[in-house]
Amino acid sequence: MENAPMSKKMVIPTDLLPLDGRFGSGPSKVQTQFVSKLAYAAPRFLGTSHRQPAVRSVVGKMRSGMRDLFALPDGYEVLLGNGGSTSFWDAASFGLVQNRAQHCVIGEFSSKFATVNTAAPHLGQPEIIETAPGQTPTPCRMNTDIDTYCFVHSETSTGVTMNVERPDGADGIVLVDATSAAGGLRVDPAQFDVYYFAPQKCFGGDGGLWIALVSPDAVARIESLSQTDRWRPASLDLGIALEQSRLDQTYNTLALATVFLLAEQVEWMLDGGGLEGMAQRTDSSATTLYGWAEKHPLVTPFVSDTRHRSNVTATLDFDASIDAAAVAKTLRSNGIIDTEPYRKLGRNQLRIAMFPNIDPSDIERLTACLDYVLERSTTA
Repeated sequence: MENAPMSKKMVIPTDLLPLDGRFGSGPSKVQTQFVSKLAYAAPRFLGTSHRQPAVRSVVGKMRSGMRDLFALPDGYEVLLGNGGSTSFWDAASFGLVQNRAQHCVIGEFSSKFATVNTAAPHLGQPEIIETAPGQTPTPCRMNTDIDTYCFVHSETSTGVTMNVERPDGADGIVLVDATSAAGGLRVDPAQFDVYYFAPQKCFGGDGGLWIALVSPDAVARIESLSQTDRWRPASLDLGIALEQSRLDQTYNTLALATVFLLAEQVEWMLDGGGLEGMAQRTDSSATTLYGWAEKHPLVTPFVSDTRHRSNVTATLDFDASIDAAAVAKTLRSNGIIDTEPYRKLGRNQLRIAMFPNIDPSDIERLTACLDYVLERSTTA
């Protein structure tokens, strides 16, 4: 029987509920303790110039923390700018892709960067290697006509991960979209030249900012393209972003609350064991959630290849007898929010974030709540 009805008034027992019901894949759970710190600092911080020491010191703290968190080798730099990962795609088309890029597309977000470079009039048409959503991804491959290799670490729309590895024999630079992966999945800096992301996923903050971990080869590419006559808007000029980041500031006005929360989150991550400690938290959550789904007769992980299931974003398909949208509504009415699937996939599923800010014990409580709802949602 398809899409069995579900009571909109179903009340989940309080003792089953997570301590924090935020499981959104972005914007994600913001730690209340950092909001309290921001409120305390507000009279001396908010409403001040982003080029003065009070703000630049916070930016410097964040940049230094990122270097430590990702154990960046000598010569790697931490860049930042306004606009989030979407803006970084535009900036990269001006300031990182020399002539032609290769894109490994495994979902909505990896396809968007490919679209940017396809439309760019100053670039050659990119080579696109596409895999159907949810399927085992095809890695980037060496091509002597390619100078920039682009792929995603964890595809937020589908919950598929790719290995961050340089294509064998490739001479070009490697750009990795790490928007939902950075801070929650392990990564070797030697395998990338640019690892870019925004704060509203694993870093539990607001959007509107991009951060990029950049190798010496990528810095050289930025500086080289900055010396050409290629036109670029100043706000998307990575040469300017490089200069400004070295001064612990941004070209245009920075959202002060965003960078404050980010700096506090990075410090919390370092105190919690660094990137390995955060990856262990997401490992634990993923083991619990995928293990539950594999055992449940009405639930199946959307990503069948266990090697490429994301530990930070899980997508779970539900049997046709269950209306996943109704399940999400019931959860929301009980304070468990943002478990709805990515809209463009159009699947009968839930999407659940497992970022480091989400306590693994709350993932366990979530599965108990799902059991409770599903037991009362099926019909004979």
